[in-house]
Amino acid sequence: MTARVLFYVQHLLGIGHLKRAEILAEAMAAVGLDVTVAYGGIPIPEVSFSGVRLARLPAATIADEDFSSLLDENGQPVDGAWKEARATALHDLWSEHDPDVVLLELFPFGRRQFAFALIPLLEAIHADENRARVACSVRDVLVASRKPGRDAQVVETVRRFFDAVLVHGDPTLVPFGATFKGAGEIADLIRHTGYVTSASEGAASPTNGGHEVLVSAGGGAVGASLLFAAMEARPLTALAGRRWRFLTGPNLPDADYAKLQAMPEEGVIVERFRADFPALLKASALSISQAGYNTTMDILTSGARSIVIPYETKGETEQRLRAEILASKGLLTVVPAAELSPTRLAEAVAEATAKAVAPLTVDISGATTTARLVKELAVRRLGAKGMTGR
Repeated sequence: MTARVLFYVQHLLGIGHLKRAEILAEAMAAVGLDVTVAYGGIPIPEVSFSGVRLARLPAATIADEDFSSLLDENGQPVDGAWKEARATALHDLWSEHDPDVVLLELFPFGRRQFAFALIPLLEAIHADENRARVACSVRDVLVASRKPGRDAQVVETVRRFFDAVLVHGDPTLVPFGATFKGAGEIADLIRHTGYVTSASEGAASPTNGGHEVLVSAGGGAVGASLLFAAMEARPLTALAGRRWRFLTGPNLPDADYAKLQAMPEEGVIVERFRADFPALLKASALSISQAGYNTTMDILTSGARSIVIPYETKGETEQRLRAEILASKGLLTVVPAAELSPTRLAEAVAEATAKAVAPLTVDISGATTTARLVKELAVRRLGAKGMTGR
């Protein structure tokens, strides 16, 4: 019997969560699991989820960088009817597919604004005598909570409903407890998977790279300042004679994209997206980017010299913390968002190109390890079903 997985995924601003979910879903399918992705965000054509079943829920997004204000696919604030439709669609999907494992991306450590649908789902799962096993897929670093008692609420939810917490990181680099103070209370459920990367092979050896400078902004929704600063920094650097390739991301506003296209001189390329981003990194002389989880992991596995500008708006702490730890190990160069300017970026280019990149020693087996752990959870449920005859 083929084990079934229902993987709930909700992206709101960038596409990092979505890309990591795609890698994980495809890895699970590769080990023989029947994977259905419950997709709750606005469709992103560049992220296709090959080889798995995609079930679209009523789509949600946010207004700019305000994570508290949910909007529907038409840009209107969600209301009670929308929430009821979302909760019903998710429940029906679970009921129809009868998965052996339900994997929730980030919740309850994040995406708490969707508790109206997820808590009823978890309650329904636990009301089933031969219930699905439940796991959380969560990155290594969480955004610091500003609400008193939030960690205790998360611990209570995890202990009540979850069989495993799959942390996509390496505790020798960043232990989960560094940003989640309740980690000790759920230590028996935590499984570190290693970092999830899109590389199809192991980490490359550090190299002097190729000819090209690669400037990227992830999904692009909050990347305009980085892109314009890099464009203006180019003539100030010793790499001005190299080809500079700008990848803006699919969500950069059209007006900013048009402005960037109007700026370049000879030797500059401006593109929305490249599916071969990891290969471009391996062939680059230098990478300049934001510090999202996926981009950072692609940089590390490429062996490229790199400069990262962490996203830090409205109390976002995740990217800065991970980037600073990696910088302390000689793996990249950090320019804080508050210091970003063409001059400061040009100085960072000189700094990054003058030093060797340290070898990567962290675990990057996150996709294959996650697939194995989910399959083990599925086998536990299938075994229980067999013993009861269901």
